[in-house]
Amino acid sequence: MNLPDIVQAMFGGLSQYGEILALVSNSVWAGAVLGLVGGLIGVFVMQRDMAFAVHGISELSFAGAAVALLVGVDVVTGSIVGSLIAAAIIGWLGARARDRNSIIGVLMPFGLGVGILALSLYNGRAAGRFSLLTGQIVSVQSEQLGWLTGICALVLLGLLIIWRPLRFDSLDPQSAAARGVPTVGVSFAFMLLLGLVVAVAVHIIGALLVMALVVTPAAAAMRVRSGPLAVPVLAAVFGVVSAVGGILLAVMGTLPVSPYITTVSFAIYLVCRAIGSRRDRVVRAAPAPARTE
Repeated sequence: MNLPDIVQAMFGGLSQYGEILALVSNSVWAGAVLGLVGGLIGVFVMQRDMAFAVHGISELSFAGAAVALLVGVDVVTGSIVGSLIAAAIIGWLGARARDRNSIIGVLMPFGLGVGILALSLYNGRAAGRFSLLTGQIVSVQSEQLGWLTGICALVLLGLLIIWRPLRFDSLDPQSAAARGVPTVGVSFAFMLLLGLVVAVAVHIIGALLVMALVVTPAAAAMRVRSGPLAVPVLAAVFGVVSAVGGILLAVMGTLPVSPYITTVSFAIYLVCRAIGSRRDRVVRAAPAPARTE
């Protein structure tokens, strides 16, 4: 493919931008809701060092969606079932980081293998198979938007209910256990909420690039802020900008939505990393305060 073909693929739909945008308005709303919730839950993913778990859950979510596509069941339902199974296994058996990583390492190839097998047996449209991996901006119908919004609202409500004990357990699990926080229950509930978010994200951005909306916005926010309120708010804003901005850019071309979302998310992270590095250099270069007798 030469340069004109690449430009055509990226911006060929610019002349009909308004008409195409009206067709994907449901996806824009779904992306905004997902970016908001994904950014918020991503803060705890980073604090608990569970970025690898997000990828593991996405593989089982992909497997569930692929099997649902093969047998003719709703794809969102299949992805939710797969995500919850993975989240339950990781949350129940992976109490320690070493156990968790080994369990995820076992689940990932199994889920990917099951998903590939189901897609290989599927005789429907190739676009349906491809969208499970890379996302599809025109795939969110009005009924699905209601389900996706309801799932994200449920996750947000669950996060608000367990916010304080979850934050305590994420930052200092030993002290949280000593103070009577039900760390096992909190961890298990968090994994189930994470599984629901990943299932929704797979439907929008695809199984391969879920971390762009669950991990990257939170990682970017933590580079420039450290407060208990500033980081979640900023992560949510970054998530919304990444999802909505990526979808709005994808409307201009014929490429899948995921490259645009990941590019916007990565660009935000690079800017925040540069700002954070500059701030750290300024702090290190500042003279120490004079001691008073």
